Amino acid sequence: MRKIPNHGTLRMTKVAYPLGLCLGLFIYVVYIKWHRASATQAFFTIAGAASGARWGQQARSSLGSAIRGHEVFYGIMFDAGSTGTRVHVFQFAQPPGETPTLTHETFKALKPGLSAYADDVEKSAQGIQELLDVAKQEIPFDFWKVTPLVLKATAGLRLLPGEKAHKLLQKVKEVFKASPFLVGDDCVSIMNGTDEGVSAWITVNFLTGSLKTPGRSSVGMLDLGGGSTQITFLPRVEGTLQASPPGHLTALQMFNRTYKLYSYSYLGLGLMSARLAILGGVEGKPVKDGKDLVSPCLSPSFKGEWEHAEITYRISGQKAGSLYELCASRVSEVLRNKVHRTEEVKHVDFYAFSYYYDLAASVGLIGKDRGWLGIVDFLGRGPVTGE
Repeated sequence: MRKIPNHGTLRMTKVAYPLGLCLGLFIYVVYIKWHRASATQAFFTIAGAASGARWGQQARSSLGSAIRGHEVFYGIMFDAGSTGTRVHVFQFAQPPGETPTLTHETFKALKPGLSAYADDVEKSAQGIQELLDVAKQEIPFDFWKVTPLVLKATAGLRLLPGEKAHKLLQKVKEVFKASPFLVGDDCVSIMNGTDEGVSAWITVNFLTGSLKTPGRSSVGMLDLGGGSTQITFLPRVEGTLQASPPGHLTALQMFNRTYKLYSYSYLGLGLMSARLAILGGVEGKPVKDGKDLVSPCLSPSFKGEWEHAEITYRISGQKAGSLYELCASRVSEVLRNKVHRTEEVKHVDFYAFSYYYDLAASVGLIGKDRGWLGIVDFLGRGPVTGE
């Protein structure tokens, strides 16, 4: 792997699809929020700390079978997205006094997403129960009572009216409570931007071994979603910490170490929401009288339709003017005073995923059959030869 001297690199990755971010979510929610949460972390309110401590004691009791001297434990993570609900069943092995290692993962997905049942909440239970049955088949009976079960919802439920989203989550929680697995009071919830950023950072650094090897440099993460985009990295420069705006820093304690992360979610700058803004539209508002959205960022002869958040927009290209300058100006307006720039990112290696991966794969910049292929200079100087 060749690297650019003195500059960070950007790796476009699937992060072992379909593992996705769920491994990091599980570690974040269970190990940190339930088990290792520090009282000084005011940002994270840990309602389930007591139950987490109980899980930590039991999972390492006589129930924990050993594989070559390693203690074994399990976790169940539900990912409730806008297009489907997925279950990930994780098996971990932990050598004495060391960081746990992921040894096996089972995945199953069902469509549609939970939000499709907003007007018929009872129907949502069937799919959730089907996915729980997968977990029962994969996890030994003696481990059921000490295996944490968590569901995190994302864009699909965020777009619903608050009352409808609440009723769906309550139904899921009822099903979870009736299961034989370990559930806490906050076992079902909608993720916020900081949770997404932190869990993604944990995933990448857990899988690359950065969390397991003391002194090894961590990597940053960039996650491009439909409605928001996240950046998270571990600052090494004191100036970064001092210059960061309010809300851009968060601390967490994990594996007997405290991390002070730079993590921020830019709501409205996800691929679809930003595209709508650049086209001249407003989130959630159809264009009056069926008029076109006219954009200098489209070819002058372009005319078509584009659907976003169940609204179909008629779009067309602007026919007059210096389109390059006009498009650059519109993009600048969308970004102006919204994005904080920190110099340290130039020297940090980043992993980029979600739409970064999908778009790069669709135009042939990277291969679809590997977790990541190709490295791109973070400063945008062109492709760099990969492994």
